[in-house]
Amino acid sequence: MTPTPPRGSATPPNAASNAAPDTAPNATSNAAPGAPLNAAFDTASNAAPDTTTLNAALKDVPNDAPDTPPADRRDALKITELFHSLQGESLTAGVPTVFVRLTGCPLRCHYCDTAYAFSGGHWMDIADILAQVGRYDAGYVTVTGGEPLAQKRCPQLLAALCDAGYRVSLETAGSHDIAVVDPRVVIVMDIKTPGSGEDARNRYANIARLRGGDQVKFVICDRADYDWAKRKLDEHRLSERCCVLFSPGYGRMDAAELAGWILRDRLRVRLQLQLHKILWGEERGR
Repeated sequence: MTPTPPRGSATPPNAASNAAPDTAPNATSNAAPGAPLNAAFDTASNAAPDTTTLNAALKDVPNDAPDTPPADRRDALKITELFHSLQGESLTAGVPTVFVRLTGCPLRCHYCDTAYAFSGGHWMDIADILAQVGRYDAGYVTVTGGEPLAQKRCPQLLAALCDAGYRVSLETAGSHDIAVVDPRVVIVMDIKTPGSGEDARNRYANIARLRGGDQVKFVICDRADYDWAKRKLDEHRLSERCCVLFSPGYGRMDAAELAGWILRDRLRVRLQLQLHKILWGEERGR
């Protein structure tokens, strides 16, 4: 097993003052039985969405999530949406989960399905986020985006959610340093393939900070992406470090064809399908 340097050993700045209040729900008792919080299934349905216009416009969408909240709300984060649904991508696929989607992302992946999170949103204090999460009586919380780590108070939010007893996961594009993330958090980190248009933004130093319970995800758009991902799998010995997910690009890659390649090449990875898209398509808040 590849040695793993410490992650998040120091308390994030000001995290203590943002810890969950005494009235925050104790979510530990509500945790779903079975596998620990970890990812496993991703992109799925072969029904191609109308992404032509979206992909052409992505580069022009502003990222207007300033990292400066109002003067009287210094521990606030900008939130696009907060909702309760079934986890669609992970070893906990199908488990009721609260999603906190932060606003803003510096990347513009060609297949992005959450461009609405690039801009807009509203400021919420960490205490208010905890209160809203608590309304759903769920044991699992996923902080996603956009790119959550683009907001510097994201580590404080993650620590506060862990302190409140939730089982917390972070979905990140892998372009920001994950060393600031609390070690109690399960990280689901993308390694961007050439088909994303953002493979130059991969921060490979993050791989050394992944733990056994974390996951790495490759979104595979075509055969070239698959061959590229296989090389990265070997180069970084990823399957020895954590769970590796191969996800067919929604509307771009046939899931059955990708499954055949994985089986033929005897890869030590998991095929990931996006359960929420199978159930609800592109509907927001799902």
